Amino acid sequence: MKKLDATKMKDWEIAEAAAEGMKTVYQLAEELELNKMELLPYGHYVGKLDYMSILSRLQSKKRGKYIEVTAITPTPLGEGKTTTTMGLVEGLGKLGKKVIGAIRQPSGGPTFNIKGSAAGGGLAQCIPLTDFSLGLTGDIDAITNAHNLALVALTSRMQHEFNYSDDVLSKKNLKRLNIDPTNIAIGWSIDFCAQALRNIIIGIGGKMDGFMMKSSFQITVASEVMAILAVARDLKDMRERMSRIVVAYDKSGKPVTTGDLEVDGAMTAIMGKAINPNLMQTIEGQPVLVHAGPFANIAIGQSSIIADRLGLKLADYHVTESGFGADIGFEKFWNLKCRFSEIIPNCSVIVATIRALKMHGGGPTVKPGAPLDKAYKEENLGLLKTGVENLLAHIQTVNKSGIPAVVCINSFYTDTENEMKFVREAAEAAGARVAISRHWEKGGDGARELAEAVVEACEEPGNFKFLYKDTQPLKEKVELIAKEVYGADGVSYSSEAEAKLKAIEADPVLSTMGTCMVKTHLSLSHDPDLKGRPKGWILPIRDILSYMGAGFVVPVAGTIKLMPGTASDPAYRNIDIDVSTGKVQGLF
Repeated sequence: MKKLDATKMKDWEIAEAAAEGMKTVYQLAEELELNKMELLPYGHYVGKLDYMSILSRLQSKKRGKYIEVTAITPTPLGEGKTTTTMGLVEGLGKLGKKVIGAIRQPSGGPTFNIKGSAAGGGLAQCIPLTDFSLGLTGDIDAITNAHNLALVALTSRMQHEFNYSDDVLSKKNLKRLNIDPTNIAIGWSIDFCAQALRNIIIGIGGKMDGFMMKSSFQITVASEVMAILAVARDLKDMRERMSRIVVAYDKSGKPVTTGDLEVDGAMTAIMGKAINPNLMQTIEGQPVLVHAGPFANIAIGQSSIIADRLGLKLADYHVTESGFGADIGFEKFWNLKCRFSEIIPNCSVIVATIRALKMHGGGPTVKPGAPLDKAYKEENLGLLKTGVENLLAHIQTVNKSGIPAVVCINSFYTDTENEMKFVREAAEAAGARVAISRHWEKGGDGARELAEAVVEACEEPGNFKFLYKDTQPLKEKVELIAKEVYGADGVSYSSEAEAKLKAIEADPVLSTMGTCMVKTHLSLSHDPDLKGRPKGWILPIRDILSYMGAGFVVPVAGTIKLMPGTASDPAYRNIDIDVSTGKVQGLF
């Protein structure tokens, strides 16, 4: 195999070279001590795991240590959270630990847009990169199809109810649902960033061409079906949740669900294979489970509970990933995922970079594709002293959960000893363990210090507690998150959000559900331009959505959209295939 050099090779070149020495999926299954029929192979290097069979067989086995990876508020470039997750798995492997990781499947939107894939980077990646980035085993396709089938059922029902009398509907064994065309709860889904589909008109033509009305698209990974895949404990739980998805409201304001449309069973059937986590590996050959999707800013942003349940039975250390910073990814892990899974983590890793802390200290604007300003490549303790407040805010959030915190300084070659020393001292003073990690450049060997700190933290007795109780009013839950996690002075509501808030608090079911906040990932606040640790601001809630199937309500802060847009210089311009070998090039 070609010598891997992260300083001289692009990520896709490293992944391609590493693929030459990959373990087969059968070798991975043998090392995990799986029975032959528990592996569902998709080619030589990727497979699914029959979670039901494995969990049944290992029911009495003691679970391993549970480690969550989150981050500070990132720059638009990201701060290497997935890279750190892969590096930590490799580092624990170097310590001789039996370890498995769980990360989220990348969305086609970011892969072909600005961010690129989400396999990690340098010598800390999940491979094979092409399979990982381009559809994997079809989970996101299944989610897209299941989601859109609900819209097919809704729009066809509306057409038939409009065209036929009650007598005709009765003969067709249909009950009139009186769906309000001005009060549709969800749009169609597609897994690309397609701003042209945010607002559309459907049903143009004659009476046989559907019911004409306004509609919309959202990106697939923001679908409630994706949220259900992330939080479902098993197939039975998924089936029950699928039936509770609200697709519209009738003319009296009563919700119309997938169960009312009798499409819930078919939707779950489409997800029958997708519920099984995907098995892949790090560049150094440790097993990685890939399941559920990204986007903690507009969705739950967690790898799945099922993947975590498997990992905790199959290994002594299981490392799972949450989306974006601790203000949204970790907060949802803490108050939603842990509540649903009933699994308490042993420690949380907060990824930080000197680069991002300088930006939060007032450094020049960071733009994807543009060269970094020299301020990020030269020592500047002044910027760090202000910017470190962002890291301290995230440490305090993790501390409030009672989970031991480990700060990983994801080191770049331009970072100086003085800069890293300053961040280490500030984080330790805030009560966190700190490790400097060079996994991007050196793989598992570069992550030994981080792995050792995590092992120590996992032995520390935690004092886990949720931020809020299920029984607290929604207004109190939102205020707690806004003040205790984001650092806001208070919360304001639009008139529409205020009306929904009162209706939710009066509903015995909705009022006890979890709270899945939607806000920008680029700031602790709702405003992406407010860096560092903003003070003296109010969190504006402009709308509140209800996800009955997933089991949470969704307050929407600021102006954030469920369908991102594609930029002027997207990644797909660099992606191609070698027609002589069939190998994909240019993924990052």
